[in-house]
Amino acid sequence: MYIFGYGSLMNEASRTLTGHTGRSVPAVVHGMIRSWSKIDDTYKASPVAVVRGDGEVNGVLLEVDDMALKEFDIREAGYHRVELRSEQIECLDRYEPQGPVWIYIVEEANAPCTNSPIVMSYVDTVLAGCLEISDTFARHFVEHTQGWHHPLKNDRDNPVYSRVAGVESHHQERIDELIACWITD
Repeated sequence: MYIFGYGSLMNEASRTLTGHTGRSVPAVVHGMIRSWSKIDDTYKASPVAVVRGDGEVNGVLLEVDDMALKEFDIREAGYHRVELRSEQIECLDRYEPQGPVWIYIVEEANAPCTNSPIVMSYVDTVLAGCLEISDTFARHFVEHTQGWHHPLKNDRDNPVYSRVAGVESHHQERIDELIACWITD
């Protein structure tokens, strides 16, 4: 079985802080919309979340066993796990997943706010994961994620996001370039 990671789970170093995954396959899922969203009042930052809708979301299919699925269910508290239909999944390397593919979604996106802003430590983690695949993959994430106009906090010197991993200075330079035209002051 698989989970479809579309945020920090795209970053190998970040996801290994939670559990073991097998093969990682870049993919696009249709019929979903990704946006920056406050999950609940306990979060100090707003991660990305997916809702059902007329859009597409890039990410990675991650092969998992039952134990890893339980570990990722804990990591993704605040979301609920639903199964994707095979026709929604477009693997970018012609891979055909064998078994169910799960995605963590929310019913409704909730706008980030000053108490739960978008934080650069999370943006860096996600986009460093995208850049592991390709620059085009990272651009797709930026272009197909709604809500860049919401509050953004630069916490790079004192990260709010607890699973920041796999981010190098060269990533940050490219990430700043990728998001520059999407950020409003």
